Amino acid sequence: MSAVQAPERAPGTARPRWGLFARRDFRLLWAGETVSRLGSNITSVALPLVAVLVLDAGPLATGALTAAVWLPWLVFGLPAGVWVGRAPRRTVMIACNLASAALLASVPAAGWFGALTLTQLLVVALATGISSVFFDAAFEAYLPELVAPEDLIEGNAKLQGSASAAAVAGRGLAGLTVQVLGATTGLLADAVSFLVATVTLLKIRARPGLDPARGRPRTDGTLGQAREGLAFLLRDPYLRSFTLYGAAANFALTGYQSITALFLIRDAGVTPGWVGGLASAGAVGGVLGALVARPLCRRLGTARALRIVLIALSPFGMLMALAGPGPGMLLYLAGALVVVAAVVFCNVVLNSFRQSYLPPALLSRVAATSMCANHATIPLGALAGGALGAVIGLRATMWVMTGLLALCAVLPLLSPLRTVRELPTGPVEAVR
Repeated sequence: MSAVQAPERAPGTARPRWGLFARRDFRLLWAGETVSRLGSNITSVALPLVAVLVLDAGPLATGALTAAVWLPWLVFGLPAGVWVGRAPRRTVMIACNLASAALLASVPAAGWFGALTLTQLLVVALATGISSVFFDAAFEAYLPELVAPEDLIEGNAKLQGSASAAAVAGRGLAGLTVQVLGATTGLLADAVSFLVATVTLLKIRARPGLDPARGRPRTDGTLGQAREGLAFLLRDPYLRSFTLYGAAANFALTGYQSITALFLIRDAGVTPGWVGGLASAGAVGGVLGALVARPLCRRLGTARALRIVLIALSPFGMLMALAGPGPGMLLYLAGALVVVAAVVFCNVVLNSFRQSYLPPALLSRVAATSMCANHATIPLGALAGGALGAVIGLRATMWVMTGLLALCAVLPLLSPLRTVRELPTGPVEAVR
């Protein structure tokens, strides 16, 4: 079966000095996503502040806002992969960006007229969450249409690195934006960022052809196609173990992150003003993880590099549980930096593996299924972290969750990863 072909460099052609940044279409995609990520990080801080400062919401309401962002993955995660597979990925991404921009802009608009309610905030959080589900499923399948297979690790590394940098800058800008522009007006920054990302997508010249299987009438319907993607994932030893790792690691990560601020202030003796700075400093590890991904994989092999990072770096997270006043903060910082670096490194390698390994006709379905499983454990981990913190204490919960994160490193080794130097590439099975 013929399929959409990603652009490739001509044999023998020297690699451009700036790598993928030498290619206009990738620069546009990268720039748009970086700006959009920056805006989204501002919103992650500003949206709860709107509820608290403008609507005088309590903990239950702010918790509901967070849950509303992630809930769509449980409902739409599986069918999104099927629906995205039937449409041009770029078109889906543009539509999602425009919808998110309009939704976020509605909040300050309602605030200016004194009509803002908590119900509207919940609807905006839920609807932007739905948009994110479809955008992420489309983006996962779009990158291989724009980038040659041998450049996927570099492309994902650049995108993950800029996302980590945006997390560092966005969290710092959020407070300044809210202070200068006001809580509701601050959300306009994210709305504008989605418009910028839309413009960059529209300027991309590459127009990958549709895969012959896409758009072809199917008799098995949405449920049947979603089930096909799920069956493929469960049957494959690599995809199965990597998805299990992602779900378990996200549970542990959000389990300790949900209580980190309280832990730092109440148990580690950190003043509230330093909590945001520590979070931003930890996010720098993501930039480092993205920078070393490609050279480390080229030197050691993708599978071997992944094994080493998982086994050697995951236990560093337990240093965070040792945090204390003064020099004790260095232990927290070291643990956070290494864990975030390892997480981003793994994201780069595993995303690139999935994009090159899966048949194009199944990519959006299997990717959405995997992301659905990974995102479903995020609210569960947050609830578990909060409940454990109340029962056994904050520091003990940090030990439990960071220890669990270290144990999660064993899960990918349940696949052939433990014996190979390179992860396999290319479609592994024909799609009927």
